[in-house]
Amino acid sequence: MMRAFVTGGAGFIGSSLVDRLLADGCEVVAWDNFSTGQERFLAQAKRHPAFQLVCGDNLDPTALTQAMADCDFVFHFAAHADVRFGLTHPDRDLRQNTIATLNVLEAMRANGIQRIAFASTGSVYGETDIIPTPENAPFPVQTSLHGASKLAGEGLISAYCEGFGFEASIFRFVSILGERYAHGHVFDFYKQLLAHPDYLDVLGDGSQRKSYLYIGDYLEAVLHVVRAGTAGEAKHRTQIYNLGTFDYCQVKNSIVWICERLGLKPELRFSGGKRGWVGDSPFIFLDTAKIRATGWQPMLSIQQSVVRTVEWLMENQWVLAARE
Repeated sequence: MMRAFVTGGAGFIGSSLVDRLLADGCEVVAWDNFSTGQERFLAQAKRHPAFQLVCGDNLDPTALTQAMADCDFVFHFAAHADVRFGLTHPDRDLRQNTIATLNVLEAMRANGIQRIAFASTGSVYGETDIIPTPENAPFPVQTSLHGASKLAGEGLISAYCEGFGFEASIFRFVSILGERYAHGHVFDFYKQLLAHPDYLDVLGDGSQRKSYLYIGDYLEAVLHVVRAGTAGEAKHRTQIYNLGTFDYCQVKNSIVWICERLGLKPELRFSGGKRGWVGDSPFIFLDTAKIRATGWQPMLSIQQSVVRTVEWLMENQWVLAARE
């Protein structure tokens, strides 16, 4: 039986992973500093005898090492994920994404753990000229501190795989949608429309083309790769996978789906320009041929994912206040 350590275990993705691992018969230790994570997301997990919740920060290496004892696999999903406001606190991505990743790796080494799954980001490709973007695309100039810090984390992980015999599965993914979603454009638009249903402020011109992935499809992809256990067979013991759907949509399309579900026809107020903020790539669409070749396929379309997210927010409005 796997005893998994999940950083960011109370977050949107992390808590969803915790529930899935427990359902699969694993023992799980969730680690979170609750800067953005919600204990309510772990209500189901806390009733499970194979679950343990530890409150702690990845920037506390001693506590992290102690909490990780007796585990045999690490899912490193904790991160500072706010691309839009990255420049407001320039050191936050470095500390919470890069240095935190180094601390996780050192805690693994101290505990004799050699397997890790890492939630990276499609933002590492910056504003690439290759669309759809494969895993082996050349890296352009980085356009966000988030992407740069995650790419640095990837480098540390692959170096530990080479130097210390670790095995790593690294996932570069588009934005994730679904139940427990509490950050991103659907959240922001829904919150706005609750406050003023007659108009909607939209950053950029709405023509930005984005791809999204449903949380259930994301988790199935991660666990599909982990179960296969092929990282140790890869060159340098590191496998990198893009995760996303087969298509993309414009922000304008997403607005239509959200408003249709809410029964609203607001005036759209665009700020203008191809980018809503520094680091907002005008076109994100990842080539997922590598993960699909292993037998994984996404089940939900982008439109279905957007609608499910809106419906979850409608039923769980407490999360709006929790993120203020």
